[in-house]
Amino acid sequence: MQNDSAVNTNHTVYKKRWLIFIAVVMTTFINCMDMSSINVALPSIADQLSITMADVEWIVTAYTLVIICFILLFGKLGDTIGKDKIFKFGILVFLSGLCICFLSRSYPMLLFGRIVEGIGAAATSANSQGIIVQTFPAQERGKALGLSGSSVALGTMVGPSVGGLIVSHFNWNMIFGLSIPFCIVCFILCMKYLPDMSTGKSEKVDVTGAMLFMILILCLYGGVKLLQNGAGYYLYCVVLIAVSIVFGVIFARWEGKHDNAMLQLNIFKNKLYAVSVFCAFISFLAISGHNFIQPFYLQKVQLLSAAQTGMLMMAYSLTMFVVAPFSGQLSDKIGSEILCFIGLCIVSVALFILSTLGIGSPIWIFLIGSIMMSFGMAMFQSPNTSLIMSTVGPKLTGIAGSVNGLARNLGSVFGISLSTVLLYNIMSAQVGFTVTDFVEGQELAFVVGMQWVYRSMAMVSLIGALLTGLRWKHSKKEKQ
Repeated sequence: MQNDSAVNTNHTVYKKRWLIFIAVVMTTFINCMDMSSINVALPSIADQLSITMADVEWIVTAYTLVIICFILLFGKLGDTIGKDKIFKFGILVFLSGLCICFLSRSYPMLLFGRIVEGIGAAATSANSQGIIVQTFPAQERGKALGLSGSSVALGTMVGPSVGGLIVSHFNWNMIFGLSIPFCIVCFILCMKYLPDMSTGKSEKVDVTGAMLFMILILCLYGGVKLLQNGAGYYLYCVVLIAVSIVFGVIFARWEGKHDNAMLQLNIFKNKLYAVSVFCAFISFLAISGHNFIQPFYLQKVQLLSAAQTGMLMMAYSLTMFVVAPFSGQLSDKIGSEILCFIGLCIVSVALFILSTLGIGSPIWIFLIGSIMMSFGMAMFQSPNTSLIMSTVGPKLTGIAGSVNGLARNLGSVFGISLSTVLLYNIMSAQVGFTVTDFVEGQELAFVVGMQWVYRSMAMVSLIGALLTGLRWKHSKKEKQ
């Protein structure tokens, strides 16, 4: 039975839940705006810093890799010492990364700033969903998570247009400078409204588990990344992937032995939770290559400006912003499983439509594909997140949210890597020599590679749709 002070504390939190919500989602908005605005600037950054398309990929993937490496650790720390403390720490670190990127004049400095940003983003994203779940009653949770999804969409929507306008009129560094004052305001709001979420637990940090997990992820990513360089690197790829498997086994055994493990593996005994997390991974794996490849297609093949590219890429985020809150509320009424199934089916169709893009294709084909993809993801994402967070107890919301974030970021980083591996290998076959960059005068080779990327990712999305369909069928049987 809860004591009176606990009840009073919960009552106070529930009264302030929308102020807490605003403070949390503002941080999410800034993270997403920063991440999406940089995508539009990638071709300009590559030109100004004299780096290849493969090099500029690290500006995106280094940030995401760091989130993957640290998100579980910060989720565990949030459950242990308080989600509010880790969340505010994350904002300060993210702010430091923004300042480094804003002042950078070289590729190494920019990359370092992105790594710092990633550490901060890992701390905030690991605990944002847990904070929302703990401050909202069950009957409003889907609505709150849906609105949180809208903040993701809004940040992603504003980012491309702002990034495109900045690159067209100023240096790309201003993309990071613009976010600095918003980040300061966000920290002040969090200091004022976030309640103390200390648990009173005193546990050791699972440093060994964290290190094993980092080595596992970095070796696995390195093995996939080297596939871009052609057949001469295949042996190194096999070795790195084998090493990652070994460390994966060691990590699983280590985590299974310790009560204070960074990742409590028994959480995956819940089949609904495990399937929902895997579906989140699949969905982001399928769509992430789109955000990386499209700026190059629109600016290098269709010869549009950065500002025009940013405006076109807004269509995805605008659709997400409109649809996500409704899908969250609808999931509270009719259930999440059917919405997840419909959503991934729509994403699959959208990817097949985008696979028809070529040199001189009408822009409306790009817009239809982007809008359909966004509509499908909005139908899927909020209900799937609600499913994930509702399958665990309140003491595990931090780790459950961080695993969900881990799945999304893993899907994103490996989706970009696998997409570029396929893109570069097909381009190399088309031009007759190994390439890891956009080759001027070889637009057709790029387009053929891009088309195969979209077809492959459509098949991946169909696998996710099949899994969500089976989950829906199983859920209907249980209710009968």
